[in-house]
Amino acid sequence: MHVGIGRLRAAGLAASLASALLAAGCASTGAAFAADAAVTAVAPVSEKEKFELDRKAILAMTGDFDVTFDFRETVALAPGYELKKPKVTGANEIVRVVEDRGDFISLQQILVMKMGEEMYVTKHWRQDWQYEPASVLVFIGGNAWETRKVPAAERAGKWAQTVYQVEDSPRYGAVGAWTHDNGVSQWTPPAEMRPLPRRDMTTRSDYDAVLAVNRHTITPFGWVQEEDNAKLALRGERHVVAREIGVNTYKRTAAGLPKDGDAYWNATKDFWAQVRGEWSRLETSAPRFGLTIQGEPEPLYIPILQLSDDIQAGKTTTAAALVEARKMIAQFTTTDIGALQDRLPKPAKTAGSAY
Repeated sequence: MHVGIGRLRAAGLAASLASALLAAGCASTGAAFAADAAVTAVAPVSEKEKFELDRKAILAMTGDFDVTFDFRETVALAPGYELKKPKVTGANEIVRVVEDRGDFISLQQILVMKMGEEMYVTKHWRQDWQYEPASVLVFIGGNAWETRKVPAAERAGKWAQTVYQVEDSPRYGAVGAWTHDNGVSQWTPPAEMRPLPRRDMTTRSDYDAVLAVNRHTITPFGWVQEEDNAKLALRGERHVVAREIGVNTYKRTAAGLPKDGDAYWNATKDFWAQVRGEWSRLETSAPRFGLTIQGEPEPLYIPILQLSDDIQAGKTTTAAALVEARKMIAQFTTTDIGALQDRLPKPAKTAGSAY
């Protein structure tokens, strides 16, 4: 039995979903790559061969996975700051190819969680990979983003990864090179800003952004996303309150996961394709845009996710749901983002509370 996000929240299990929604195709593609992951470049290769190795590494992130999210603060850098307890949670996810144009690959992650006798499915992050991008969409703080041009010398041989929120609004982007030295395929960009993760967005107000180095590594069992995070306060003089390491481990399941995730995606993918189109039009309409919501944008993503559940349940049509989704996107977005300090959530009296 598939239960969507609306029923999940109604059943009082929103906390379980929030734990799983942490971060931030063809399953056989990833499995095939995993089998020959060690067969990578040990000698100089041509540009074309390197490009194909890069593509193979990106497609290796598709499949069915048991996932562990492990985040630990390591260094306190603000006066009087005390390190918070580690946050470790687990989930199951499928990762499917949304689009593959050769130099552009889009991957959709979908959470598939069994709780008791019921199966809970909801859309998770999307990651788009663009080879030698002319521009990249980056987070600039306060729920706002800008399109940044990438000079030719800086994009040669590299890929941009842009990560999108559960309702396809953006989260962060960066440009980096895939390397395949010593039998290891990995992508490592320079540090870029990103919004607070949900585990902190809903509980803390003592910092405003994460300055993150975000490495993706293909492993014999799946893939790992390693994060080196600086928790950055943007009010007044910028400063880092603490550093954190995060390791998101995707271990491929031998038997695969139940087909509920694929059933959800097949029923709703046309809706999500058009929702992506709405966000793309907003992105191209101005060099900067943002949300009118401060902090965690639940008023935007919860209703849109509910619309997708209603499509699968036969309660509405794709066309009718898209009308409502467009209204919500228009209501909660703006190209007049104003000053950063005005976009930041007001500090709560309980700033710095534990996870």
